[in-house]
Formats: sequence, C-alpha cells, structure tokens
Amino acid sequence: MNPLIKNMEYAVRGRLAIRAEEIKDQLAQGQKFPFDTVVNCNIGNPQQLNQAPITFFRQVASLCDNTDLLLEKNYPLVSQLYPVDTIERASTLMKSIGSVGAYSHSQGIPAIRKTVANFLYERDGYTTDPNNIFLTQGASSGVQTLLSIMTEDKNTGIMIPIPQYPLYSASLALYGATPVNYYLDEETGWSLNVNDLTDVITSARKHGTEVRALVIINPGNPTGQCLTADNMRDILTYCYNQRIVLLADEVYQTNIYEPEQRPFISFKKALMDHPDRQVRENVELVSFHSISKGMIGECGRRGGYFEVTNFDPKIVEQLYKMSSVNLCPNIHGQILVDLMCNPPRPGDASYETYTNEIEEIYNSLRRRSKKLENVFNRMEGVTCQPAQGSMYLFPHVRLSRRVVQEAERLGIAPDAYYSHAMLEATGVCVVAGSGFGQKDGTWHFRSTFLPEERLFDQFCASLERFHAQFLKDYRD
Repeated sequence: MNPLIKNMEYAVRGRLAIRAEEIKDQLAQGQKFPFDTVVNCNIGNPQQLNQAPITFFRQVASLCDNTDLLLEKNYPLVSQLYPVDTIERASTLMKSIGSVGAYSHSQGIPAIRKTVANFLYERDGYTTDPNNIFLTQGASSGVQTLLSIMTEDKNTGIMIPIPQYPLYSASLALYGATPVNYYLDEETGWSLNVNDLTDVITSARKHGTEVRALVIINPGNPTGQCLTADNMRDILTYCYNQRIVLLADEVYQTNIYEPEQRPFISFKKALMDHPDRQVRENVELVSFHSISKGMIGECGRRGGYFEVTNFDPKIVEQLYKMSSVNLCPNIHGQILVDLMCNPPRPGDASYETYTNEIEEIYNSLRRRSKKLENVFNRMEGVTCQPAQGSMYLFPHVRLSRRVVQEAERLGIAPDAYYSHAMLEATGVCVVAGSGFGQKDGTWHFRSTFLPEERLFDQFCASLERFHAQFLKDYRD
C-alpha cells in the first residue's frame, strides 16, 4: 500500500474516538460504566449533540428534495405547511439545479456561485468573480485540493500553525509535503508573531525546503483566537515579501464571542484594504468557508466553498481540472451553501423565526464557552485561554512525573493518557493536545463546548470530579 498513508494521522477521529464508539456499543449491550452516555466533545459536530437545525434551511431543502410540493396545483395545501419564502426560494433554486439527483457543473452550480459572490460583496465591500469560486464537499476537500496542487515533492513546504487542526498535518503527510511549523504564543492568547514567521521560513529554506504557502486558521482551531486587523495586514505584507500563497481557513467566521473587542475580519477584506497596491494586487489568497460550523452546524451535508484571489488564470484552469475529476460537489451541500450565504431578509416570512433561532444558538454558545473556560481555570494545575471564536477550548494541563512515566510505559503521550482516563471515568471524549502539536513539555486537550446547555452543569461537574480524582491518584 501507499507508505504515505501509514504516516498519516488524524487525531480528531483517532484512538480516543474509536474507544468512545466501542463504549457506546458496550453501553447498548448493557455493560456498566460510571456514566450513562458518551459525550463526543472531540469534534465540532453540533447536531450530534442535539443542536437544532435551522428551520428555514431544512424547509427549503425538503422542498428541493420533493419537488412535487412545488407544483402549482399543490400550492394551496403546501403554503399552509411552509412559509411562502421557503417555497419561493426552493422554486428559484430548482430552476438552476434541475434535479438534486443530477451532476452539476464541476465547479458548483453557477447560480449558487453567484450567491456566494454576492455574500462576499455584502460582507467585505469588494466584488468577486463567481468564476473564482469553487463549491466543495465541506471546506476540507477544498483545503486538500489546494495542498495537493501545490505539492511537487518532499521538498515542498507548507507553513502550518502549532497547535493546528490535524487536517493539515494529515494531508501534508498524504501528499508527501513537508510541514513547516510555526508556534502560536499561548501566554498572549495564542497570538501570532510575524517576526517568528520570518525566522521559521528562513530556517526552512536554509535546509532545502521550498516553502510555498502559509496556513492561517482564523478564528483558530483548536485555540479559538481571532486576529486583529493590524496583525492581518502584517501577515499579508509578509506573504508578499516571501512570495508565498496565503491559505485562510475561515470556517468559524460567525463563531465570534467577543465581537466588540475582536470582530471577524476576512483576509479578503484585509487584502483589499491593504495600503500597499503591490500587496493588494499580487498576494495569492485562498479563502475557505463551510456550512458545518457557525450556528448552522450542517456537518453531514458536506457543503463549503473556496475563493481564489490574484491567481493566474492558468492555475485556476488546473483547479477546475482537479474538480472535474470528482465530477461535482454534492447538490444538498451546495443548496445549504446558497442558504447560508443568502438567508431570510427583513420582511421575509421566515425572517423572525430565522433570527430568533440564530440568536438563541449564538448566545447559548457564548454562555457555554465562558462557563467551561471558568471550570477549566478553577481546576488545579490547569490554565485556559478564552475562546474569542470557534467551538473549542484548549486548556493547558500540568501532569505529574508519575503520569508521564506511565504514559511512556504504554507508548502514548501523557495528555493522551489523561484524555483516555477522562473518557473511561466520565464518558467525555476529547482530543489530546499532542494530536494538534504543542510546545515540548506542555500538555493540553481540546474540548468543544457543544453539549446541551440544559445538561452543561452536569457535564462540567463530571470533568471537575474526574480531574480532582486523577490528581489524587497520580501525585508524585
């Protein structure tokens, strides 16, 4: 088999997640554990933890699936069941789609790409060519497309943050490229220092690595930080000076919990606002977005897009060729991208329901984020930076020599040992920090704050009890 596959690791669905599924099966068979259910905090999968889907999205999607409901003869009955704007949107979409069971344009349905372009104009104030937008099977497939096209051989380097979402390290391992790690500073809220980037790229090039791109995850995953406008301007200047592509993972752009202090700014807007014309016109930027995150959480429908800026048309042709090999992104995901980018507007029949649902989910996420942060910071030997964005907290756990020695005996990382113990004691499945990368000698884990709010106090209490008992059992 391909040896590169053996080198690929994806911690989010690694050993801990596999063990969690085993425990679910054992619970179903009547085996006793100190808990009644497994809580999957290892992955940002909101609806798995009972986040309600957005009504407008599901209504339009159901009408697109069952187009008999859109027939004129059925309107008197259907209009009693569905708001009029959902019927109108589904009818408009189906004129562009034809059938949800048919292949679409390989780059995505043209009308939906125009919807995305309009969304980007409304968000950033700058026009976008729909032909520079590619609809994808979630953001992940778009990331993999770009990493694949940029990788020539093992000397190709891609700069990735540490800690980082393991999609990047796993994909680079699969394509045989070299990850060029740069470290975020935990003590200053997981900030990014551009001077550090210069040191990293200089060292990599000195050792023969041809660095071609910089990955920025904003808001951060697993770290939850949100970049400032000044920091983003410096990053863009850096990319221009170093002649590298900027890959901007922006899938958490609506998960912003301190909007007054740290609002989301897209790298597209930051680029177009840059004071240097040479930077504006020459930095090659790819921006990724998804229906899986935010208040939407439609992970299983696999929808997303990426936009390329300042790319040579011949490179865009090659991206299209790569997309055409996969025929097209799934139609249901494309429909949700359209709805994400063009939700109900004031005056629409669904507007009040839509805004109420979005606000309810958003405010609950803010409350849960702060509550779990406070819980972690109350724990002995644990510190946790606040989540300015995304769906995760990434607490720093100080572990005793006994834990480190026991983990070494078992051939696993100390934070993986801690996380396995947490799963067996509480049913809570997290991801060990070692799966994301971290500074040597430090240990972390990533947890979502997605468990239902009505159960959140119980969830937090179980973590506190576990941690106190773990420290008691493993003191030096």
